Amino acid sequence: MPRVPLARAALAGLGTLAVVAAAVQPVSAAPRTDRSEGPVGHAFSSAAAEYGVPRDLLIALGYSETHLDGHHGLPSQAGGYGVMHLVSNPDQHTLELASRLTGDTVRELRTDTAANIRGGAAVLRSYADHAGLSRAERRDTDTWYPLLARYGGVTDPATARLYADTVYTFLAKGVTARAEGDEKLTLPARRVAPERGGHGSALAPAAQSPDYPSALWVPANAANYAVGRTAAISKVVIHVTEGSYAGTISWFQNPSAQVSAHYVVRSSDGQITQMVREKDTAWHARSGNASGVGIEHEGYVNDPSWFTDAMYRSSAALTASICARYGIPKDRAHIVGHSEVPGNDHTDPGPNWNWTYYMQLVGGSTGGGEVQLSFPSYDTLRSGSTGAQVSAAQSLLNAQGFDAGTVDGSFGTRTASAVTAFQKARGLGADGVVGARTWTALLSAGTTPALSQGSTGAAVQRLQRALTAALGRTVTADGDFGPGTQQAVRDYQTSRSLGVDGQVGPATWGALQAGR
Repeated sequence: MPRVPLARAALAGLGTLAVVAAAVQPVSAAPRTDRSEGPVGHAFSSAAAEYGVPRDLLIALGYSETHLDGHHGLPSQAGGYGVMHLVSNPDQHTLELASRLTGDTVRELRTDTAANIRGGAAVLRSYADHAGLSRAERRDTDTWYPLLARYGGVTDPATARLYADTVYTFLAKGVTARAEGDEKLTLPARRVAPERGGHGSALAPAAQSPDYPSALWVPANAANYAVGRTAAISKVVIHVTEGSYAGTISWFQNPSAQVSAHYVVRSSDGQITQMVREKDTAWHARSGNASGVGIEHEGYVNDPSWFTDAMYRSSAALTASICARYGIPKDRAHIVGHSEVPGNDHTDPGPNWNWTYYMQLVGGSTGGGEVQLSFPSYDTLRSGSTGAQVSAAQSLLNAQGFDAGTVDGSFGTRTASAVTAFQKARGLGADGVVGARTWTALLSAGTTPALSQGSTGAAVQRLQRALTAALGRTVTADGDFGPGTQQAVRDYQTSRSLGVDGQVGPATWGALQAGR
Protein backbone atom coordinates (compact mmCIF):
# COMPACT_ATOMS: atom_id res chain seq x y z
CA MET A 1 0.00 0.00 0.00
CA PRO A 2 1.21 3.58 -0.54
CA ARG A 3 2.88 5.21 2.43
CA VAL A 4 0.66 7.64 4.39
CA PRO A 5 2.56 10.60 5.89
CA LEU A 6 3.40 9.70 9.46
CA ALA A 7 1.93 12.79 11.09
CA ARG A 8 -1.44 12.25 9.44
CA ALA A 9 -1.61 8.46 9.89
CA ALA A 10 -0.32 8.19 13.42
CA LEU A 11 -1.40 11.41 15.07
CA ALA A 12 -4.49 12.45 13.14
CA GLY A 13 -3.59 16.12 13.01
CA LEU A 14 -1.54 16.44 16.19
CA GLY A 15 1.28 18.07 14.25
CA THR A 16 5.00 17.65 14.74
CA LEU A 17 6.38 16.13 17.93
CA ALA A 18 9.73 17.40 19.16
CA VAL A 19 12.49 15.78 21.21
CA VAL A 20 16.13 16.64 21.94
CA ALA A 21 17.95 14.65 19.27
CA ALA A 22 21.28 13.80 17.70
CA ALA A 23 22.38 11.86 14.62
CA VAL A 24 20.36 8.99 13.14
CA GLN A 25 21.43 5.45 14.01
CA PRO A 26 19.23 2.78 12.42
CA VAL A 27 18.69 -0.46 14.30
CA SER A 28 17.93 -3.91 12.97
CA ALA A 29 14.88 -5.78 14.21
CA ALA A 30 16.71 -9.10 14.03
CA PRO A 31 16.80 -11.04 17.32
CA ARG A 32 19.86 -10.86 19.52
CA THR A 33 22.09 -13.93 19.59
CA ASP A 34 23.23 -13.56 23.21
CA ARG A 35 23.06 -17.11 24.59
CA SER A 36 22.73 -15.75 28.12
CA GLU A 37 19.46 -14.02 27.25
CA GLY A 38 16.70 -14.80 29.75
CA PRO A 39 13.03 -15.50 28.99
CA VAL A 40 11.93 -11.86 29.04
CA GLY A 41 14.83 -10.75 26.86
CA HIS A 42 14.07 -13.64 24.52
CA ALA A 43 10.41 -12.57 24.38
CA PHE A 44 11.47 -9.08 23.27
CA SER A 45 13.83 -10.51 20.66
CA SER A 46 11.22 -12.93 19.29
CA ALA A 47 8.49 -10.29 19.15
CA ALA A 48 10.85 -7.84 17.44
CA ALA A 49 11.77 -10.41 14.80
CA GLU A 50 8.20 -11.60 14.23
CA TYR A 51 6.65 -8.16 13.78
CA GLY A 52 9.56 -6.15 12.46
CA VAL A 53 9.68 -3.72 15.36
CA PRO A 54 13.09 -2.64 16.71
CA ARG A 55 13.86 -4.58 19.88
CA ASP A 56 15.36 -1.58 21.67
CA LEU A 57 12.23 0.43 20.95
CA LEU A 58 10.03 -2.30 22.46
CA ILE A 59 12.15 -2.42 25.62
CA ALA A 60 12.22 1.36 26.00
CA LEU A 61 8.45 1.52 25.54
CA GLY A 62 7.87 -1.25 28.10
CA TYR A 63 10.23 0.39 30.56
CA SER A 64 8.59 3.80 30.20
CA GLU A 65 5.18 2.27 30.86
CA THR A 66 5.85 -0.27 33.63
CA HIS A 67 9.59 -0.63 34.37
CA LEU A 68 9.06 -4.09 32.78
CA ASP A 69 6.82 -5.21 35.66
CA GLY A 70 3.60 -6.98 34.64
CA HIS A 71 2.06 -6.50 38.11
CA HIS A 72 0.67 -10.04 38.17
CA GLY A 73 -2.04 -9.23 35.65
CA LEU A 74 -3.51 -6.37 37.67
CA PRO A 75 -4.59 -3.26 35.72
CA SER A 76 -3.13 0.22 35.92
CA GLN A 77 -5.29 3.19 36.81
CA ALA A 78 -6.15 3.55 33.11
CA GLY A 79 -6.96 -0.14 32.61
CA GLY A 80 -3.59 -1.14 31.14
CA TYR A 81 -2.16 -4.64 31.54
CA GLY A 82 1.26 -6.25 31.49
CA VAL A 83 4.76 -5.10 30.67
CA MET A 84 3.58 -3.36 27.48
CA HIS A 85 0.51 -1.77 29.13
CA LEU A 86 -2.09 -3.08 26.72
CA VAL A 87 -5.17 -1.03 27.53
CA SER A 88 -8.86 -1.84 27.81
CA ASN A 89 -10.99 1.15 28.79
CA PRO A 90 -14.00 2.90 27.25
CA ASP A 91 -11.86 4.90 24.83
CA GLN A 92 -8.80 2.72 24.18
CA HIS A 93 -8.70 -0.95 23.26
CA THR A 94 -5.13 -1.99 22.45
CA LEU A 95 -5.63 -5.13 24.57
CA GLU A 96 -8.48 -6.30 22.36
CA LEU A 97 -6.60 -5.23 19.21
CA ALA A 98 -3.58 -7.28 20.30
CA SER A 99 -5.81 -10.30 20.80
CA ARG A 100 -7.20 -10.00 17.27
CA LEU A 101 -3.74 -9.54 15.78
CA THR A 102 -1.96 -12.36 17.63
CA GLY A 103 -4.72 -14.89 18.26
CA ASP A 104 -3.85 -14.90 21.96
CA THR A 105 -6.74 -14.59 24.38
CA VAL A 106 -7.27 -11.42 26.38
CA ARG A 107 -6.51 -13.40 29.53
CA GLU A 108 -3.18 -14.62 28.11
CA LEU A 109 -2.24 -11.09 27.09
CA ARG A 110 -3.04 -9.80 30.59
CA THR A 111 -1.15 -12.44 32.54
CA ASP A 112 1.57 -13.96 30.33
CA THR A 113 4.59 -11.68 29.90
CA ALA A 114 5.78 -13.18 26.61
CA ALA A 115 2.29 -12.94 25.11
CA ASN A 116 1.95 -9.37 26.35
CA ILE A 117 5.25 -8.32 24.74
CA ARG A 118 4.22 -10.02 21.50
CA GLY A 119 0.87 -8.20 21.67
CA GLY A 120 2.57 -4.83 22.09
CA ALA A 121 4.78 -5.51 19.09
CA ALA A 122 1.77 -6.58 17.01
CA VAL A 123 -0.11 -3.37 17.81
CA LEU A 124 2.88 -1.22 16.87
CA ARG A 125 3.34 -3.15 13.62
CA SER A 126 -0.33 -2.59 12.73
CA TYR A 127 0.21 1.16 13.15
CA ALA A 128 3.33 1.00 10.98
CA ASP A 129 1.43 -0.84 8.26
CA HIS A 130 -1.30 1.77 8.35
CA ALA A 131 1.32 4.49 7.99
CA GLY A 132 2.84 2.62 5.02
CA LEU A 133 6.31 2.06 6.47
CA SER A 134 8.53 -0.10 4.30
CA ARG A 135 10.68 -2.88 5.73
CA ALA A 136 13.74 -0.65 5.60
CA GLU A 137 11.91 2.18 7.33
CA ARG A 138 10.67 -0.14 10.07
CA ARG A 139 14.26 -1.12 10.83
CA ASP A 140 15.06 2.50 11.69
CA THR A 141 14.09 3.21 15.30
CA ASP A 142 13.69 6.92 14.59
CA THR A 143 10.76 6.46 12.19
CA TRP A 144 8.53 5.17 15.01
CA TYR A 145 8.28 8.41 17.01
CA PRO A 146 4.74 9.50 15.96
CA LEU A 147 3.48 5.90 16.13
CA LEU A 148 4.36 5.74 19.84
CA ALA A 149 1.96 8.60 20.57
CA ARG A 150 -0.80 6.59 18.91
CA TYR A 151 0.15 3.52 20.99
CA GLY A 152 -0.31 5.59 24.15
CA GLY A 153 -3.85 6.50 23.14
CA VAL A 154 -2.98 10.18 23.37
CA THR A 155 -5.06 12.78 21.52
CA ASP A 156 -3.78 15.99 23.10
CA PRO A 157 -0.65 17.27 21.27
CA ALA A 158 1.25 18.30 24.40
CA THR A 159 0.58 14.94 26.07
CA ALA A 160 1.55 13.10 22.89
CA ARG A 161 4.88 14.91 23.01
CA LEU A 162 5.39 13.93 26.66
CA TYR A 163 4.61 10.30 25.87
CA ALA A 164 6.90 9.88 22.87
CA ASP A 165 9.69 11.99 24.35
CA THR A 166 9.82 9.72 27.40
CA VAL A 167 10.48 6.63 25.28
CA TYR A 168 13.17 8.33 23.22
CA THR A 169 14.79 9.72 26.34
CA PHE A 170 15.24 6.17 27.61
CA LEU A 171 16.61 5.14 24.22
CA ALA A 172 19.11 8.00 24.40
CA LYS A 173 20.16 7.45 28.01
CA GLY A 174 19.97 3.67 28.11
CA VAL A 175 18.20 1.48 30.66
CA THR A 176 19.17 -1.21 33.12
CA ALA A 177 16.12 -2.90 34.60
CA ARG A 178 15.03 -5.99 36.50
CA ALA A 179 12.23 -7.91 34.84
CA GLU A 180 10.17 -10.95 35.86
CA GLY A 181 12.20 -13.56 37.73
CA ASP A 182 14.81 -10.91 38.60
CA GLU A 183 16.11 -11.09 35.02
CA LYS A 184 18.43 -8.20 34.20
CA LEU A 185 17.89 -6.37 30.92
CA THR A 186 20.29 -3.73 29.68
CA LEU A 187 19.47 -1.29 26.92
CA PRO A 188 22.64 0.54 25.86
CA ALA A 189 22.53 4.29 25.30
CA ARG A 190 22.18 5.28 21.67
CA ARG A 191 22.02 8.43 19.56
CA VAL A 192 18.50 9.29 18.41
CA ALA A 193 17.03 11.62 15.80
CA PRO A 194 13.33 10.77 15.62
CA GLU A 195 11.30 11.58 12.54
CA ARG A 196 8.77 13.97 13.94
CA GLY A 197 6.10 13.49 11.35
CA GLY A 198 6.33 16.89 9.67
CA HIS A 199 8.57 19.18 7.65
CA GLY A 200 9.47 22.38 9.42
CA SER A 201 6.55 22.90 11.80
CA ALA A 202 7.27 22.05 15.43
CA LEU A 203 4.68 21.35 18.10
CA ALA A 204 4.88 23.94 20.85
CA PRO A 205 5.51 22.53 24.34
CA ALA A 206 2.83 22.55 27.01
CA ALA A 207 1.99 25.92 28.51
CA GLN A 208 3.33 27.10 31.86
CA SER A 209 1.38 26.24 35.01
CA PRO A 210 -0.80 29.11 36.23
CA ASP A 211 -0.24 28.24 39.91
CA TYR A 212 3.31 26.84 40.02
CA PRO A 213 5.59 28.35 37.36
CA SER A 214 8.06 25.43 37.43
CA ALA A 215 5.33 23.09 36.14
CA LEU A 216 3.72 22.55 32.75
CA TRP A 217 0.00 23.09 32.22
CA VAL A 218 -2.10 20.38 30.55
CA PRO A 219 -5.72 20.70 31.71
CA ALA A 220 -7.79 17.71 32.79
CA ASN A 221 -11.13 17.13 31.13
CA ALA A 222 -13.85 19.25 32.70
CA ALA A 223 -15.84 16.08 33.47
CA ASN A 224 -13.13 14.97 35.92
CA TYR A 225 -13.14 17.81 38.47
CA ALA A 226 -15.41 20.45 39.97
CA VAL A 227 -15.00 24.19 39.54
CA GLY A 228 -14.43 26.00 42.84
CA ARG A 229 -14.05 24.75 46.43
CA THR A 230 -16.47 24.09 49.26
CA ALA A 231 -13.73 24.23 51.93
CA ALA A 232 -10.47 26.07 52.53
CA ILE A 233 -7.28 24.37 51.33
CA SER A 234 -5.71 22.79 54.42
CA LYS A 235 -3.75 19.72 53.31
CA VAL A 236 -1.57 18.19 50.60
CA VAL A 237 -2.43 14.61 49.60
CA ILE A 238 0.35 12.37 48.23
CA HIS A 239 -0.63 9.75 45.63
CA VAL A 240 1.05 7.17 43.39
CA THR A 241 -0.38 6.93 39.87
CA GLU A 242 -0.35 3.13 39.36
CA GLY A 243 0.65 3.96 35.82
CA SER A 244 3.04 6.06 33.77
CA TYR A 245 3.38 9.85 33.78
CA ALA A 246 2.09 10.52 30.28
CA GLY A 247 -0.48 7.74 30.59
CA THR A 248 -1.87 9.32 33.76
CA ILE A 249 -2.04 12.74 32.16
CA SER A 250 -3.88 11.23 29.21
CA TRP A 251 -6.27 9.38 31.54
CA PHE A 252 -7.15 12.58 33.40
CA GLN A 253 -8.01 14.10 30.01
CA ASN A 254 -10.43 11.25 29.33
CA PRO A 255 -13.99 12.20 30.35
CA SER A 256 -14.79 8.62 31.36
CA ALA A 257 -12.04 8.62 34.00
CA GLN A 258 -14.02 10.62 36.59
CA VAL A 259 -10.76 11.18 38.49
CA SER A 260 -8.02 13.80 38.46
CA ALA A 261 -5.31 15.42 40.55
CA HIS A 262 -3.90 18.91 40.66
CA TYR A 263 -0.36 17.82 39.77
CA VAL A 264 1.49 14.81 38.29
CA VAL A 265 5.23 14.28 38.91
CA ARG A 266 7.52 12.26 36.60
CA SER A 267 9.85 9.66 38.07
CA SER A 268 12.92 10.01 35.85
CA ASP A 269 13.57 13.74 36.25
CA GLY A 270 10.88 15.20 38.52
CA GLN A 271 9.07 17.07 35.75
CA ILE A 272 5.68 18.35 36.97
CA THR A 273 2.48 18.86 35.03
CA GLN A 274 -0.46 20.71 36.57
CA MET A 275 -3.89 19.50 35.42
CA VAL A 276 -6.40 21.19 37.74
CA ARG A 277 -6.20 24.72 39.13
CA GLU A 278 -5.63 24.80 42.88
CA LYS A 279 -8.77 26.95 43.26
CA ASP A 280 -10.78 24.04 41.81
CA THR A 281 -11.61 20.65 43.30
CA ALA A 282 -9.79 17.69 41.78
CA TRP A 283 -11.33 14.26 42.37
CA HIS A 284 -8.52 12.32 44.00
CA ALA A 285 -9.22 11.52 47.66
CA ARG A 286 -12.96 11.35 48.37
CA SER A 287 -13.43 13.11 51.71
CA GLY A 288 -10.15 14.99 51.15
CA ASN A 289 -11.13 16.51 47.82
CA ALA A 290 -12.67 19.71 49.11
CA SER A 291 -9.72 20.73 51.29
CA GLY A 292 -6.78 18.96 49.63
CA VAL A 293 -4.31 19.61 46.84
CA GLY A 294 -3.58 16.26 45.19
CA ILE A 295 -0.11 15.37 43.87
CA GLU A 296 0.23 12.17 41.83
CA HIS A 297 3.66 10.53 41.52
CA GLU A 298 4.49 8.31 38.55
CA GLY A 299 4.93 4.69 39.49
CA TYR A 300 3.48 1.72 41.31
CA VAL A 301 3.08 1.29 45.07
CA ASN A 302 4.90 -2.07 45.17
CA ASP A 303 7.95 -0.99 43.12
CA PRO A 304 10.42 1.36 44.87
CA SER A 305 12.42 1.86 41.66
CA TRP A 306 9.98 4.61 40.62
CA PHE A 307 10.64 6.76 43.70
CA THR A 308 13.77 8.59 42.53
CA ASP A 309 15.64 11.38 44.26
CA ALA A 310 14.67 13.71 41.42
CA MET A 311 11.00 12.93 42.04
CA TYR A 312 11.26 13.42 45.82
CA ARG A 313 13.07 16.74 45.48
CA SER A 314 10.78 18.15 42.80
CA SER A 315 7.63 17.09 44.61
CA ALA A 316 8.88 18.37 47.96
CA ALA A 317 9.58 21.79 46.45
CA LEU A 318 6.03 21.84 45.09
CA THR A 319 4.55 20.80 48.45
CA ALA A 320 6.61 23.43 50.30
CA SER A 321 5.33 26.08 47.90
CA ILE A 322 1.71 25.02 48.38
CA CYS A 323 2.11 25.02 52.17
CA ALA A 324 3.66 28.49 52.11
CA ARG A 325 0.91 29.93 49.90
CA TYR A 326 -1.97 28.59 51.97
CA GLY A 327 -0.44 28.66 55.45
CA ILE A 328 -0.51 24.86 55.78
CA PRO A 329 1.68 23.46 58.59
CA LYS A 330 4.54 21.37 57.19
CA ASP A 331 3.83 18.27 59.26
CA ARG A 332 2.41 14.80 58.79
CA ALA A 333 -1.00 15.87 60.04
CA HIS A 334 -1.35 18.16 57.01
CA ILE A 335 0.85 16.43 54.39
CA VAL A 336 -0.77 13.02 54.16
CA GLY A 337 -0.92 9.92 52.02
CA HIS A 338 -4.01 8.91 50.06
CA SER A 339 -4.41 5.95 52.42
CA GLU A 340 -4.59 8.29 55.42
CA VAL A 341 -7.57 10.30 54.21
CA PRO A 342 -10.73 9.04 55.96
CA GLY A 343 -13.14 7.06 53.82
CA ASN A 344 -10.57 5.89 51.27
CA ASP A 345 -9.79 2.33 50.18
CA HIS A 346 -6.39 3.02 48.58
CA THR A 347 -2.97 2.08 49.93
CA ASP A 348 -0.79 4.68 48.21
CA PRO A 349 1.81 5.94 48.56
CA GLY A 350 2.58 2.66 50.37
CA PRO A 351 5.49 1.33 52.42
CA ASN A 352 8.13 2.15 49.77
CA TRP A 353 7.49 5.89 50.01
CA ASN A 354 10.16 7.45 52.25
CA TRP A 355 8.16 9.85 54.38
CA THR A 356 11.09 10.80 56.61
CA TYR A 357 13.24 11.88 53.65
CA TYR A 358 10.34 13.60 51.92
CA MET A 359 9.40 15.66 54.97
CA GLN A 360 13.04 16.65 55.44
CA LEU A 361 13.06 17.93 51.87
CA VAL A 362 9.79 19.79 52.42
CA GLY A 363 11.46 21.44 55.40
CA GLY A 364 8.86 20.27 57.86
CA SER A 365 8.31 17.84 60.69
CA THR A 366 7.73 14.10 60.44
CA GLY A 367 5.42 14.39 63.42
CA GLY A 368 2.55 16.64 64.34
CA GLY A 369 -1.10 15.92 64.79
CA GLU A 370 -2.81 12.70 65.79
CA VAL A 371 -1.25 9.49 64.48
CA GLN A 372 -3.45 7.71 61.94
CA LEU A 373 -4.41 4.21 63.13
CA SER A 374 -7.23 3.24 60.76
CA PHE A 375 -6.32 1.81 57.36
CA PRO A 376 -8.28 -0.25 54.80
CA SER A 377 -5.60 -2.97 55.18
CA TYR A 378 -2.46 -3.44 57.21
CA ASP A 379 0.84 -4.07 55.44
CA THR A 380 3.57 -6.36 56.70
CA LEU A 381 6.24 -4.14 58.26
CA ARG A 382 9.88 -4.95 58.89
CA SER A 383 13.24 -3.22 59.27
CA GLY A 384 13.56 -0.61 56.54
CA SER A 385 9.80 -0.03 56.15
CA THR A 386 8.61 3.57 56.25
CA GLY A 387 5.36 5.46 56.24
CA ALA A 388 2.14 6.08 58.10
CA GLN A 389 1.61 2.46 59.11
CA VAL A 390 5.05 2.35 60.72
CA SER A 391 4.06 5.45 62.69
CA ALA A 392 0.87 3.66 63.75
CA ALA A 393 2.80 0.61 64.95
CA GLN A 394 5.30 2.77 66.82
CA SER A 395 2.51 4.69 68.53
CA LEU A 396 0.71 1.51 69.56
CA LEU A 397 3.92 -0.06 70.89
CA ASN A 398 4.77 3.03 72.91
CA ALA A 399 1.23 3.12 74.31
CA GLN A 400 1.66 -0.47 75.53
CA GLY A 401 4.97 0.29 77.22
CA PHE A 402 7.27 -1.16 74.55
CA ASP A 403 9.77 1.57 73.65
CA ALA A 404 9.74 2.07 69.87
CA GLY A 405 11.34 5.51 70.18
CA THR A 406 10.19 8.57 68.28
CA VAL A 407 7.07 8.09 66.17
CA ASP A 408 8.79 9.01 62.91
CA GLY A 409 7.48 6.45 60.43
CA SER A 410 10.89 4.79 60.05
CA PHE A 411 11.25 1.12 61.07
CA GLY A 412 14.73 1.03 62.59
CA THR A 413 16.49 -1.14 65.16
CA ARG A 414 14.68 0.43 68.12
CA THR A 415 11.29 -0.28 66.58
CA ALA A 416 12.36 -3.83 65.72
CA SER A 417 13.43 -4.43 69.33
CA ALA A 418 10.09 -3.11 70.59
CA VAL A 419 8.18 -5.36 68.18
CA THR A 420 10.18 -8.41 69.31
CA ALA A 421 9.58 -7.64 72.97
CA PHE A 422 5.85 -7.19 72.35
CA GLN A 423 5.68 -10.48 70.44
CA LYS A 424 7.41 -12.35 73.26
CA ALA A 425 5.02 -10.85 75.80
CA ARG A 426 2.01 -11.98 73.75
CA GLY A 427 3.32 -15.44 72.95
CA LEU A 428 3.76 -14.68 69.26
CA GLY A 429 6.65 -15.70 67.03
CA ALA A 430 9.35 -13.20 67.99
CA ASP A 431 10.68 -12.31 64.54
CA GLY A 432 10.50 -8.51 64.78
CA VAL A 433 8.13 -8.37 61.81
CA VAL A 434 4.67 -6.83 62.13
CA GLY A 435 2.44 -9.22 60.24
CA ALA A 436 -1.28 -9.97 60.54
CA ARG A 437 -1.06 -11.63 63.97
CA THR A 438 1.10 -8.90 65.51
CA TRP A 439 -1.11 -6.21 64.00
CA THR A 440 -4.21 -7.91 65.45
CA ALA A 441 -2.68 -8.03 68.92
CA LEU A 442 -1.42 -4.44 68.75
CA LEU A 443 -4.66 -2.96 67.44
CA SER A 444 -6.88 -4.77 69.96
CA ALA A 445 -4.69 -4.01 73.00
CA GLY A 446 -6.40 -2.19 75.85
CA THR A 447 -9.56 -2.57 77.91
CA THR A 448 -12.02 -5.36 77.07
CA PRO A 449 -15.58 -4.08 77.51
CA ALA A 450 -18.50 -6.19 76.33
CA LEU A 451 -19.57 -4.99 72.88
CA SER A 452 -22.55 -5.81 70.72
CA GLN A 453 -24.66 -4.24 67.98
CA GLY A 454 -25.48 -0.69 68.98
CA SER A 455 -22.24 -0.11 70.92
CA THR A 456 -20.21 2.96 69.99
CA GLY A 457 -16.92 4.62 70.86
CA ALA A 458 -13.16 4.10 70.88
CA ALA A 459 -13.35 0.45 71.96
CA VAL A 460 -15.48 -0.33 68.91
CA GLN A 461 -12.88 1.38 66.72
CA ARG A 462 -10.14 -0.77 68.27
CA LEU A 463 -12.24 -3.83 67.56
CA GLN A 464 -12.88 -2.80 63.96
CA ARG A 465 -9.18 -2.15 63.29
CA ALA A 466 -8.20 -5.48 64.82
CA LEU A 467 -10.81 -7.31 62.75
CA THR A 468 -9.47 -5.63 59.59
CA ALA A 469 -6.01 -7.02 60.36
CA ALA A 470 -7.25 -10.45 61.48
CA LEU A 471 -9.68 -11.08 58.61
CA GLY A 472 -7.60 -9.43 55.87
CA ARG A 473 -10.54 -7.32 54.70
CA THR A 474 -11.69 -3.79 55.50
CA VAL A 475 -14.01 -3.36 58.46
CA THR A 476 -14.86 0.34 58.56
CA ALA A 477 -13.39 1.84 61.76
CA ASP A 478 -16.14 4.35 62.44
CA GLY A 479 -16.73 3.44 66.10
CA ASP A 480 -20.29 2.29 65.35
CA PHE A 481 -21.09 -1.40 65.99
CA GLY A 482 -23.56 -1.92 63.17
CA PRO A 483 -24.58 -4.96 61.07
CA GLY A 484 -21.31 -4.96 59.12
CA THR A 485 -19.23 -5.10 62.28
CA GLN A 486 -21.48 -7.77 63.73
CA GLN A 487 -20.98 -9.93 60.62
CA ALA A 488 -17.22 -9.41 60.83
CA VAL A 489 -17.29 -10.55 64.48
CA ARG A 490 -19.27 -13.65 63.49
CA ASP A 491 -16.81 -14.41 60.69
CA TYR A 492 -13.87 -14.01 63.07
CA GLN A 493 -15.50 -16.21 65.71
CA THR A 494 -16.27 -18.90 63.15
CA SER A 495 -12.75 -18.91 61.71
CA ARG A 496 -11.19 -19.11 65.19
CA SER A 497 -13.55 -21.83 66.51
CA LEU A 498 -15.07 -19.50 69.09
CA GLY A 499 -18.69 -19.34 70.20
CA VAL A 500 -20.50 -17.60 67.35
CA ASP A 501 -22.90 -14.98 68.71
CA GLY A 502 -21.75 -11.76 67.02
CA GLN A 503 -20.94 -10.23 70.39
CA VAL A 504 -17.51 -9.41 71.81
CA GLY A 505 -16.88 -10.81 75.26
CA PRO A 506 -13.79 -12.10 77.09
CA ALA A 507 -13.19 -15.03 74.71
CA THR A 508 -13.25 -12.91 71.55
CA TRP A 509 -11.17 -10.13 73.09
CA GLY A 510 -8.71 -12.72 74.39
CA ALA A 511 -8.29 -14.28 70.95
CA LEU A 512 -7.75 -10.89 69.32
CA GLN A 513 -5.23 -9.74 71.92
CA ALA A 514 -3.35 -13.02 71.53
CA GLY A 515 -3.05 -12.30 67.80
CA ARG A 516 -5.17 -15.27 66.73
